[in-house]
Amino acid sequence: MRQTGRTFAAAAAAMLAVACKKDPAPPAPPPPEVAVMQVQAARVPTTFEFTGEVQPYRRVEVRARVDGVIEARPFTEGATVKPGQVLYRIDPVRPEAAYRSAQARHQNAQRTLARLEPLLAQNAVAQQDVDNARAELEQSAADLAEAKKNLDDAVVRAEIAGRVGRTNLEVGARVTGSSDLLTTIDVLDPVYVSFRPSAQQLLAWHQDPESRALIRPGSTLNVEVTLPDGTKAPRTGRLDFVAPSLDAVTGTQEFRALFKNPDRLLTPGQFVRVRLLGFSRDSALAVPQRAVQQALGRQFVYVVGKGDTVVARDVQPGPWSGNLWIIEKGLSPGERVVVDGTQKAAPGKPVRPVALVDSAAGTSNEATAKLGAKQ
Repeated sequence: MRQTGRTFAAAAAAMLAVACKKDPAPPAPPPPEVAVMQVQAARVPTTFEFTGEVQPYRRVEVRARVDGVIEARPFTEGATVKPGQVLYRIDPVRPEAAYRSAQARHQNAQRTLARLEPLLAQNAVAQQDVDNARAELEQSAADLAEAKKNLDDAVVRAEIAGRVGRTNLEVGARVTGSSDLLTTIDVLDPVYVSFRPSAQQLLAWHQDPESRALIRPGSTLNVEVTLPDGTKAPRTGRLDFVAPSLDAVTGTQEFRALFKNPDRLLTPGQFVRVRLLGFSRDSALAVPQRAVQQALGRQFVYVVGKGDTVVARDVQPGPWSGNLWIIEKGLSPGERVVVDGTQKAAPGKPVRPVALVDSAAGTSNEATAKLGAKQ
């Protein structure tokens, strides 16, 4: 019985030892894989965007030089008109009567001078009488020309080719003279697009010799326009005018670009988005826009540091360059920035960095192929 008890106690102790033995801990998951790029200082193109307004290449105000009642308006509002096309016909009774009266005075002056000149050679009239007749003839000729001009102006014609606007006076309305604006004609091919950089932006451009050369009329600067529906205009424009001074109210300076517009996509009064192409930044550090995170009013990127550990780094982004964002402050050349997989990265946690394959960012090279090495 004593032997049996000892055997039972040993078996119980063995079972208790097995029961108390812990299972081995599961292996730790591998670090998440993230795509990184190594930032390097380089010359990158930069773009600047502004709100622009389309303006006609030329706008002519149509006015009448004579007064009278409008008898006809043979044009269609908004239509394209040609030089010489009739726009308004004004009652010609008064200018026609004035023309006939001036014509009669001129003919009488001609007859008077023709009668006196032969008598001068015979000393039958004084020289003063002949001089007065000649002066009267010249004055009557001027009055006749003026009356003929007024009669012709009773028919108001288009002076240039373009798109005519809405009429301000209809048939039956009285025109009191040149003070009444009848309508306007706009030249729409080409057109102007004006935009206004700020004083701070102008100062930054003037401090860089290459940028300063681009903001002069006739430079190689390309001006691109995005229409209100988000599509790009099929043609780029050229800078042709820069205002000589700043607007004291807005603190901006007017720039104007010239665009060909055969399809009339650009309409006066239209607001568009203007993008300036041709600027560049030397020794700039740029990262893809998706690498920049925003939270609680701060902008930051994830940097892979020593031991492939992630660090959150506050940055100050500058202008865009395509799909890249130039970083003004916060990064140094050679640092590795997480571009894809930011949702898997966390400050203080290790990651497994791999080279970013992104043709737009231009970062797939021999240097980034070795980004897995610790710095």
